[in-house]
Amino acid sequence: MTMTEPAPPKAERWTAQWKELYEEVVTTGLCTGCAGCVVTCPHDVIGYEHEEGKYKPFHLEEELGPANCLHGEKGCTTCTRACPRFRQWEPAADMHLFGRVRESDEMAGIWRQLLLTRATDKVQHEKGQDGGFVSAMLIWLLEHDYIEAAMVSGVEPDDAWKAKPVLARNKEEVIATAGSRYTYCANPLALRDAKEQGLSRLALVGMGCQTSSPPVMWDRKAGKVSKPFLFNIGLLCSKTFDDAIFPELFEAKYGLKKQDMVKMNIKGVFQIWMKDGSYHEIDLKECHQWTRQGCKSCPDFAAEHSDIATGGIGKDNDWTLTIVRTELGEEVIERMIKDGVIEARPAQEDEVAMKLLRTLSIVSRRRWPEWADKAVSVGVPPPKKKADGAAPAAH
Repeated sequence: MTMTEPAPPKAERWTAQWKELYEEVVTTGLCTGCAGCVVTCPHDVIGYEHEEGKYKPFHLEEELGPANCLHGEKGCTTCTRACPRFRQWEPAADMHLFGRVRESDEMAGIWRQLLLTRATDKVQHEKGQDGGFVSAMLIWLLEHDYIEAAMVSGVEPDDAWKAKPVLARNKEEVIATAGSRYTYCANPLALRDAKEQGLSRLALVGMGCQTSSPPVMWDRKAGKVSKPFLFNIGLLCSKTFDDAIFPELFEAKYGLKKQDMVKMNIKGVFQIWMKDGSYHEIDLKECHQWTRQGCKSCPDFAAEHSDIATGGIGKDNDWTLTIVRTELGEEVIERMIKDGVIEARPAQEDEVAMKLLRTLSIVSRRRWPEWADKAVSVGVPPPKKKADGAAPAAH
């Protein structure tokens, strides 16, 4: 008599719909406003307002009210399959991208290479943030036919600091949208424009809350709605700020008018460069009260589910810390280095960047509520007790 292997357990059928998403994510503070559920809804019944105090999805149909969905009751589950904060989202994305979940010491997620990079092209280098790496990568992906367009943040025609989701389809449009704006922009919303223009091979540039959505969709088998996302570029992000920070802090206290700003960055302080050539630093503690609501529970500083994550956290404004996470990311970055489009060196040369990557990843993971999925908090050390009278650490 031969022993037969027991049949593997059948995967549990996915039945969660808008009702569960609304109860478990939208109303609990877990929702980051990434708009993944909005752009993938096959029935176009999830709305979104891209403005201060909003940045959250809401149900449009009247029949069952804001908390339930007629299509969900009939079996539609796309919104929960696309949500990068719904239930076990981190293990789902990890398993799809890497074939394993992160270890307890991998605070910044799973990676293959850690580099410092910068663009070799003078215009890309100067116009971009921290060395122009993202601009160089998007232009290279377009020119080598990996993608037809990139979902990025642009600005309103009458306000150079009011971010809005746009498509960049060529070199000129990539350069025009370069640089960082520290207010929120739900870049996946640009998927609608791509569909209207018949574009189906896209890169997404976004914070971790946005770049976790495609791999979560792939793992949860969301179907054709996930197919346009071909390349995922993550931006390291501690938080974003409400637009009110411009008039209420920068202008009211420091006399820095929005229309006179030419560049901003965050390097331990909020750095602002003005048209008159002046440079200003503002303590991040002062900015804290303008933190966007959707960022307050976000645990992902390091955009852990992107193909390549990048951000200027090193000691030098001229280089970008670049975390190569997937096989596809590695293929692209090695080809770019070979083509001479970017310079690269080991990130371990910058001890400041290495320490900050771990520290800021831990700080963000500590925001994740205890009652939510435990996987996010695996390995996170408890906060050190502050000595009496010690000032709290700046985030």
